[in-house]
Amino acid sequence: MATQAATISSNNQVAGSLVVEDYLKKTFADSSVVGQDKYAMSGRGDVFEETTVEQPARQNISHTGTGGMTSTLLQGKKFDEQENIPPRAGATRRRYIEPTAFRKFYERGDLPVAVHHSGTGNKLKWKVEIEKLDYHHYLPIFFDGIRETEDPYRFLAVQGVFDLLEHGGSKILPVIPQLILPIKSALNTRDKEVMCTTLKVLQQLVVSGEMIGEALVPYYRQILPIFNIFKNNNLSIGDGIDYSQRKRLNIGDLIQETLELMEIHGGEDAFINIKYMIPVYESCVLT
Repeated sequence: MATQAATISSNNQVAGSLVVEDYLKKTFADSSVVGQDKYAMSGRGDVFEETTVEQPARQNISHTGTGGMTSTLLQGKKFDEQENIPPRAGATRRRYIEPTAFRKFYERGDLPVAVHHSGTGNKLKWKVEIEKLDYHHYLPIFFDGIRETEDPYRFLAVQGVFDLLEHGGSKILPVIPQLILPIKSALNTRDKEVMCTTLKVLQQLVVSGEMIGEALVPYYRQILPIFNIFKNNNLSIGDGIDYSQRKRLNIGDLIQETLELMEIHGGEDAFINIKYMIPVYESCVLT
């Protein structure tokens, strides 16, 4: 009886880091109940400061109305400077993430992937050889799943995209037009975690084959507007340590890296198109 070939992904750095980050968030999450004391972590990793949940102030009012009260004891209405401040535009506010097509196909059993549980962490198991897959069908579906925020959908989609790009070769270039809408949808979520994952996928996409960087140039107007909003999204913490740089979770740095890769691999028209969409971008090639 012939056995079906299976491929287990070996490089799951990006997808695996998402799982680790979720575990750390759950470990250090605040699980207090409103009205009870809670412990908040201070700047030092080994010190915990005890704080209490702020309770609404209770006014000492003996009666209602103004009867019997002189006008001199009434507090005048103070001018609120906040009333003249216009409301926030919400350009960087997180958007609602709709269910993806990847989730529907996976729950229906139409995708040849499964989670391989091992002692060193989860890995992606392909039920067929990756080189024999129809990239026109599967690659857009996996790209649509990179905006998932729940596992196992997120892990399978992100790791599946990196595996497909690694083994795709010349099959990737004809599928570029079908990938623009999933990439744009993932960036438009304005979710920082989803955006960081999408930027890493874009970097891998640009270097995964010849002419791919040039094929993306006509679609800069769909992709780069979100880059322009978050390009300078960096933390100003003085002499503190920003651990998001080591974990590659800093949106501003990832956008700069992605733009430089797009310019290097995008041909002679890449810089002028990037400059048109992001006027503050400076070339890393031209001197």
